[in-house]
Amino acid sequence: MTTPRLPRSMPLFVVPRGRVLRLGGGRISLRWHSRTTLVCLLLAAACVVVGAAGLTTGTYRVPLSGVVACLLGHGSGADSFIVMSLRLPRLVGALLAGGALGMSGAVFQSMSRNPLGSPDIVGFTSGAASGAVVQIVLFHGGPYATALAAIGGGLVTALAVGLLAAGRGAAVGYRVVLVGIGVSAMLTSLTAYLLTRASLYEAQDAQIWLIGSLNSVTWSVVTPLAVALAVLTPVTVLGARALSWLELGEDTARGLGVPVGRTRLVLGIAATALAAATTAAVGPITFVALAAPHLCRSLVRSSGPLVVPAGLMGALLLAASDFAAQRVLPGTELPVGAVTGVLGGLFLCRLLVARRKAGRA
Repeated sequence: MTTPRLPRSMPLFVVPRGRVLRLGGGRISLRWHSRTTLVCLLLAAACVVVGAAGLTTGTYRVPLSGVVACLLGHGSGADSFIVMSLRLPRLVGALLAGGALGMSGAVFQSMSRNPLGSPDIVGFTSGAASGAVVQIVLFHGGPYATALAAIGGGLVTALAVGLLAAGRGAAVGYRVVLVGIGVSAMLTSLTAYLLTRASLYEAQDAQIWLIGSLNSVTWSVVTPLAVALAVLTPVTVLGARALSWLELGEDTARGLGVPVGRTRLVLGIAATALAAATTAAVGPITFVALAAPHLCRSLVRSSGPLVVPAGLMGALLLAASDFAAQRVLPGTELPVGAVTGVLGGLFLCRLLVARRKAGRA
């Protein structure tokens, strides 16, 4: 008996009441949903509004016309320095980091079939943070060495969690979450121990980085993150089409011709690399990857992994949180990780209460 294969013209991204767009003479089919498209446009517009507010307001106010002139290369010296050297890289960094976390969270939640499946919950972000702290405290390297150590720590942690939680059946997703929480606790303890062995300057530097902050983001930080997203985003978006079938169960997906093992491996590496690259750039920012997929799913009201809407929602959440972090206390710029931690904790409590009520219903 041969395994049935999907026709090449059959779309792999399935959403209800969608429309089919055929490309390449019908060899490639994309299914899109009008509500999903509308939500994506609204989220993108909201990002533009938050970005405009962030570029124009602050201790030194720049009118919108002045911001436009700076972007076109015609601004005054002071305005150009404030906008192009300080505010714009911070805004772009927030949008890129939030988008990466949103896409990563959508992939992990879909693959684990668990609403708590996000890189910060299952320990991958903690692994990246521990790798960076090991480099800062023990090897004393520069920013690029810290970034590479964070990416390596995230990938090694993902491999360890995957091996410890390996198995078959519907409980795999819950095993991943439980094992990830345990691994995250151990890595947090390791990080705390390393901080006690570090010098005062190294411990202070590492502690500020561990909170997750955009206060010191420059173009030298944004550029590597943009390159990482340019490579990983197409892989994640194209590979995520098969997640719709994986959500039906591995046996069903395998019977439909989906290469389950290869799909999980590629998407797992891509989603982990997205989270690790973000951690390397701006530190371990929590709960954005958890909240973004849930929020966009409530807006789209559609099945499927919703990777693109989750990325836009993550970008909006982080940009808005950073905007609030700069202004919630006059004269003080809070690390954005402190704001997302508070908001994310409230969201997690709300999510758990909602699931408990749904279980009683």
